[in-house]
Amino acid sequence: MVQQQHHLRGVLLASAACILWGISGVAASTLFTLNPHVTALWLTQVRMITAGFLLLVMGQVVGVHPFQIWHDKKAGIRVVSYGLLGLVPVQLFYFEAVKFGNAPIATILQFLGPFIISIYYFLFKHLIPTRPEAIGMVMAFIGTLLIVTHGHLNSLAISPIVLFWGGLSAIGVATNTLIPRPLLPRFGAISVTGWGLFIAGICLNVFGPLWRATVTLTLAEWGLIALIIILGTIFPFLMFAHSLAYILPTTASLLDAFEPLSATVFSVIFLSVQLTGFDLFGGLLIILAVMVLSLNGHKMLRFILRRKVD
Repeated sequence: MVQQQHHLRGVLLASAACILWGISGVAASTLFTLNPHVTALWLTQVRMITAGFLLLVMGQVVGVHPFQIWHDKKAGIRVVSYGLLGLVPVQLFYFEAVKFGNAPIATILQFLGPFIISIYYFLFKHLIPTRPEAIGMVMAFIGTLLIVTHGHLNSLAISPIVLFWGGLSAIGVATNTLIPRPLLPRFGAISVTGWGLFIAGICLNVFGPLWRATVTLTLAEWGLIALIIILGTIFPFLMFAHSLAYILPTTASLLDAFEPLSATVFSVIFLSVQLTGFDLFGGLLIILAVMVLSLNGHKMLRFILRRKVD
């Protein structure tokens, strides 16, 4: 019973995190449209450095001692790897794929991340995905595919550069999930996430110094950036990191399907985007996939059969 409660808690945390990421995606899309001077690199730098710094300050205030992680050399190397190999590709490379292609193609490519995790566990851990995970993986992928393509699979044209950035972002989904996992029980999500974001943001200055950028923003645009940093970065990364204490990385990554679903819903609400039957059916598949992951498959089947008998 306790184990089921922990699993449900992990599923809810990961799902809520992905919904917030979807909201931040809508905010970022709006920002790129309003201000063409805002680049993916600049926005990623501001997002990472500010969010990372705020998390580290928060950690110091609440007494989690964020600097303690640097007393362990191996932990320090892993948190740097988390920032550079996990957070950079899952954020910056995804935006680059959107820039050179479009959001649907980039989302499809990034959603290949759970498959990469499954391949990793199969090759190096000899762990075969359970039947609910396999069913959930297929359902969630099909649902996401329907949402981002509206069923027109033959209309996708993936150039090599889009495939390159999208493939790296998919690998980032896997590394972003796997790398920090051993650190979380020892140092906590605030310290690990804070240092990962801050280090990644600082290192990105090698490709484009933040202080040399000339970007003029309106008050509304600053508000969008604040939303991306607080609701789209700090809260979801903490929740997603905490979810890994209760569920497997494969399960947590599959719940990332909520990101395109929430992005679609909030685009309809705030950007007047029209939903099609493919959107509705894809969303239903994603919700069912979450149910398959959250509940025991045999119990669900017995429940359905019992309802038919009654």
